[in-house]
Amino acid sequence: MPLRRSSHSEVASGEAPYFKSLADLDDYASTGSHAFTKRLTGVLRYTPRGKVQGVADDGRGQLLVMHLFLGGYTEKPSALAYTFNFWSLCSTFIYFSHHRVTIPPPGWINTAHRQGVKMLGTLIFEGDSEQDCLRLLVGRLPQSSTGPAVACQDNSFPVSKHYVRLLADLAVQRGFDGYLLNFECPLRGGTEQTQALCTWIAMLQNELRCKVGPHTEVIWYDSVVLTGHLRWQDRLNALNLPFFLPSTGFFTNYTWPPHYPSLTARYFLSLDRSLIEADSSVRPPTASKSLQSIFVGVDVWGRGSHGGGGLGCYRAICHIDPAFLGLSVALFGQAWTWESEQDKPGWSWDEWWAYERKLWVGPEKEGEVVEVPPEKEKEYPPGVPRPPEPVYGPFQPLSDFFARRPPPNPLDLPFYTSFSPGVGRSWFVQGNKVLQTENGWTDIDKQCSLGDMLWPRPTLSWEHVDLGLEVKLPEARAVVSMEDAWMGGSSLILEVTCAGSESEDAAFRCVWMPFQSLAITARKSYRATLVYKVDAVEGVDVDIGVSVKTLTENIEATFEVTPISSQQPLTNGWTQIDVEFMLTEERTQDKDISSYLGLIIGIASEDPSQDLKVPIYLGSLTIAPPQSPDNLRRMAKVLWADFERTQGPDNAPLSGTLTWEVAAAFPPVRSITITSPEDPQPAWIMNNAHSWIPSFLYFNIYVEAHKPDGTVVGPASSIFIGTSGLDGRARHFYVNHSILEGISQGQESSLRFYVQGVTVAGEVLPWEQCAFVNVNT
Repeated sequence: MPLRRSSHSEVASGEAPYFKSLADLDDYASTGSHAFTKRLTGVLRYTPRGKVQGVADDGRGQLLVMHLFLGGYTEKPSALAYTFNFWSLCSTFIYFSHHRVTIPPPGWINTAHRQGVKMLGTLIFEGDSEQDCLRLLVGRLPQSSTGPAVACQDNSFPVSKHYVRLLADLAVQRGFDGYLLNFECPLRGGTEQTQALCTWIAMLQNELRCKVGPHTEVIWYDSVVLTGHLRWQDRLNALNLPFFLPSTGFFTNYTWPPHYPSLTARYFLSLDRSLIEADSSVRPPTASKSLQSIFVGVDVWGRGSHGGGGLGCYRAICHIDPAFLGLSVALFGQAWTWESEQDKPGWSWDEWWAYERKLWVGPEKEGEVVEVPPEKEKEYPPGVPRPPEPVYGPFQPLSDFFARRPPPNPLDLPFYTSFSPGVGRSWFVQGNKVLQTENGWTDIDKQCSLGDMLWPRPTLSWEHVDLGLEVKLPEARAVVSMEDAWMGGSSLILEVTCAGSESEDAAFRCVWMPFQSLAITARKSYRATLVYKVDAVEGVDVDIGVSVKTLTENIEATFEVTPISSQQPLTNGWTQIDVEFMLTEERTQDKDISSYLGLIIGIASEDPSQDLKVPIYLGSLTIAPPQSPDNLRRMAKVLWADFERTQGPDNAPLSGTLTWEVAAAFPPVRSITITSPEDPQPAWIMNNAHSWIPSFLYFNIYVEAHKPDGTVVGPASSIFIGTSGLDGRARHFYVNHSILEGISQGQESSLRFYVQGVTVAGEVLPWEQCAFVNVNT
């Protein structure tokens, strides 16, 4: 939510971001306005990636990322902050804090769901939380005098569904996909309490599956054991197995020795299959467990974690061995790259981004040696023999261990990216800068794919013809640019470098550069829209095309790629390409086939003997099914806007909430072609009307002060003040007086707010299809 002026504390979220105790959760549930009756409509529902043919991840362990950044809930709209950008490598993301119930913020949920990644909250008990652990099982206590109808000696341990219902309802309302269960305090009730807790976990899993969906996750963290004692085991064994069985996953502690992962795998494989197979006796049925269900903990901070953490995380993952053993990895504290470096001299966002990429995908320069600090020697008690130290190879990035998965099939969820890491220094609307900030901004809701095939460096190959050894294959690098953009806060610069050559063939070089992975369905049509621009280079002509190829080796696949129209010039040098493509393979029955979209770059130079560098800017990319033909033309529209003033003293500065409605608008009916009452052709077809209400990525908000005579110039002279999307509510924007400083023309003046929609296809509505509301200051 890039804002003209504001701070995190000044943005009204409207919903409790977390709960410090179960009593707080009860209080929230008891208030009529927040009683879990309405889902946050601005939060995107989870769309699974599906089983993608061509991605070699059968039996391979997956990656879970657990995010704790500066204690949680510290993102500020008015500064550059940490964001996560490697969603294609992970399957599950946990937003973690030390509050009793951690709710993932809406922006984090949205950006995860766009990439097909599950987002979990956290239920944690630590320190002096024993009373709340009991309350979790027995439920909310009554306010009246009560007791058993007939006195009896009852030593049983009751289990109530009260918090099962509340936690499931909370996940539904906020739009996330389950919980990490982190019990780090002793359970004084002993085995009776732990047995009851295992029952409660099964109840929670079933409630979530019924209310949230079959994809939901309940992951148990290795902490207390079946006796109720707090004893981390660092692996799966008989002491914590009862907690794993009713859960969907198991998250081990971090302080394991090198042989524990294989010991864990051996123990799991020794279990009776009936314990871990799907249970069809419940509705909906549970899924089977596998080695992938066990997430071996790795602390990026290195606190007791094998390998020393940081760039040494690969040492630990080598023992977990996701590709061979099939165990998964739980990576904790990945924002270490930011927190450990932010106070060092010369630190900047660009320095962090280079460091972050090194951890995840490796160095930008091929062959660069990454220096990894030596692991600290472990201390052993006197008389205990020191085991031989493992020998490791050179540094490996995290991407070496996990399969890259494309985002959901655009048939299920339209794909859009403006190549934003979720931060910026400016804000652009269709190539025009409408905001310049002093300290930058962060809005996770606006984070999207940076082209998952471009890092650590783009891969180029000759297109159509191999020029052989006489002409060196061009090279390229990718750079996030916050200085120029088509939409949002950044664009992606692809710097293509061609070495000079005396060969006659070097006068024209044509290369293929893939940049975004896709999951597509054969024999289905897709439409791709790319906005780009090329910096002019004297004596060089550059031609850009868009194409699609498949990653699947065992399919003889042919793509039909059809340009929709000639390339369209846009403002400030940007150009739009529209193509439709289809995989024509007839034999495959798979829905999701791994493919990639890329650029065909033709470079013609007057003097090929000279080195040259061509910067290509990627502004936005949309991939979706083409609009189905029908006999009705319709357009998206912001129907009206409204403003509700925040209650305060009569002379208080203006603050309040903007709301608006959207609609599908239809032109007047010009004529009806029915020839007689027996004509079988309908005058119009409304079968798919439910899908015609437009969907939006976000809304740009502008303001303009009325002139002294009460008139306004119009939206072209208005001032951008922010975007929707921060609080998870659709069609909602909180106006704080600080963002209006310098705009109002006196106490008696009026303001006009404009609401401008940006559709899921990245199209900005023209002002004729937008709305305004007048507000007296």
